[in-house]
Amino acid sequence: MAAFLARFLRNRSAALGLVLLAGVLLLALFAPVLFPADPFSLAGKPMSPPSPDFLFGTDTLGRDVAAAIAHGAVTSLMIGFVASLAAVLFGTVLGALAGYFGGKVDDLLMRITEIFQTIPSFVFAILLVAILSPSIQSVVIAIAVVSWPPVARLVRGEFLSMKSREFVQAARTLGMSDGRIIFQQILPNCLSPIIVAGSLMVATAILIESGLAFLGLGDPNVMSWGFMIGAGRSVLRSAWWVCTFPGIAILLTVLAINLVGEGLNDALNPRLRERAA
Repeated sequence: MAAFLARFLRNRSAALGLVLLAGVLLLALFAPVLFPADPFSLAGKPMSPPSPDFLFGTDTLGRDVAAAIAHGAVTSLMIGFVASLAAVLFGTVLGALAGYFGGKVDDLLMRITEIFQTIPSFVFAILLVAILSPSIQSVVIAIAVVSWPPVARLVRGEFLSMKSREFVQAARTLGMSDGRIIFQQILPNCLSPIIVAGSLMVATAILIESGLAFLGLGDPNVMSWGFMIGAGRSVLRSAWWVCTFPGIAILLTVLAINLVGEGLNDALNPRLRERAA
């Protein structure tokens, strides 16, 4: 663990991303403490510019933009992590089954995966949310549904390369069941690329959620960064801060997650590990 942290922190970009991500997580964690009032409540005069009273100004209805950003961080991070976790779990199971059993099972599962991959992800997400009705649950389901195929193909490739290894043959010789071989022998050796892919997927999930909220397909009862940008787009010229600060929050969060993901990739890469040794 100490060696992994040393390799990770050796990458300055990854360390910077970790600091930025920690800042966003702390903002989300302490949002109810810093801004205890409802972020939808009217706090001042509409479209007030940034000032000591309102650090990031107010929006078209007089809501505090800073409070909305803090509470929106909770929504964006929660949706990003939950949707990515669901996509990674589902994609990992399907990819593992396809790669391990091969044959007709592989053909069937990969054809299903390809069908999902032929549909533009964001358009498919819009369609799913429109069918399920806008809510946190439907947004999470939509993002998970459009995000799992790349994970399934990644895991399938890893299993195809692993299932012929000596330790797998030894496990079969000892009479281990297929389930134990998949989840106890092969899967632990494939975790590095899965972790990296999952971390990068969180950033994509946040962008998709922001896009859906921007189009009015987010949960209308929950504050989010995309909702704020969508609400302020009509006054972009006269009240630039309404859209600018939520956009910066999205930019920094996605950048931080991508930097952390690249750092994880470098730290978990076996070739870099051997070279460092």
